[in-house]
Amino acid sequence: MSKQRFLDTIASVASAIGDRPLDDRLAAFLNAEFPKNGKAFADLEALCAEGERDGWLLGREAGGVKFGRAVKPGAEAGRFSVDVVRMKDVKGPHHVHTTGEIGAVMAIAGAPKFDAFDEGWYVYGPGSDHWPTVEGGDAYVLYLLPDGAIQFTGR
Repeated sequence: MSKQRFLDTIASVASAIGDRPLDDRLAAFLNAEFPKNGKAFADLEALCAEGERDGWLLGREAGGVKFGRAVKPGAEAGRFSVDVVRMKDVKGPHHVHTTGEIGAVMAIAGAPKFDAFDEGWYVYGPGSDHWPTVEGGDAYVLYLLPDGAIQFTGR
């Protein structure tokens, strides 16, 4: 039941995103439409914890990062894939967002920052790249990738 609620919530977020460009305006829209102190965001946070506890989310671990793909492109989230990671004071593997990335940072403990982002929504545009890093605590980071596109560089 909680997995279906997770999928339903993700579907509503993906529907709201639609075909909007992946830019700062989209981040502002998501932070207004699904604010970190709102019901949908709180539901996602609780459902990530339930999914981790119940084993239907975050089924893999490498380099101190728990991760898992919750939705493949073409399913409940439309053209997006949906992944969730759990990171605590760790730097993840370098990658390129070939078509962009839309994410939500959800604090578990402490005052984590994902890259420079506090709790809430962020957007990286097409062609952006980074070493995903959480500092200052423990966090879930849920992210949507257009067409599931991501390129790990091995750097």
